[in-house]
Amino acid sequence: MDQTPTQQQAGITRPEAPEAPAETRRDFLKLTTGAFAAVGVGVVAWPFIHSMNPARDTLAMATIEIDLSPIAEGQAVTAMLRGKPIFVRHRTAAEIQAARATPMSELKDPAPDQGRVQRDAWLVLVGVCTHLGCVPLGQRAMDNRGDYGGWFCPCHGSHYDTSGRVRKGPAPTNLPVPTYTFISPTQIRVG
Repeated sequence: MDQTPTQQQAGITRPEAPEAPAETRRDFLKLTTGAFAAVGVGVVAWPFIHSMNPARDTLAMATIEIDLSPIAEGQAVTAMLRGKPIFVRHRTAAEIQAARATPMSELKDPAPDQGRVQRDAWLVLVGVCTHLGCVPLGQRAMDNRGDYGGWFCPCHGSHYDTSGRVRKGPAPTNLPVPTYTFISPTQIRVG
């Protein structure tokens, strides 16, 4: 029987496979291509995302500051915020007393006066009737202030008291109190 020598007996050795390096050129190219693709998506998407930010004129209208020092006791001013009138009234002691003396049972939308003001003398309201969105009278001394000395909406006959609470008429709720803060003793920021 003829015996063929094995490769090892014949002195033939197989070369061992070299160990693969941890990062090959192909891995580097994949990583680089992925990074460029991510940057490209960001460059294309940024204008779209940025277009969703509010415009500068909208941001400028987001808050207003009102100087209270020229407003005499018993006087009211109107400012505009986002297209809505903001009523600021420097209430007299009699107006504050009338608002505090009102029993909650007489109110359509019960709310204590103390919960509607930050400082007793200053009342800040959104001047839009809660019935159909009219602007009530009562900001000027010559205006009809209604049966309760606050505001009167002549369109449908809603009457508000000296705290902006609805007392009579079709309006379902009180005049809203906007978000505001005193930034000094004589200045407020609304919005």
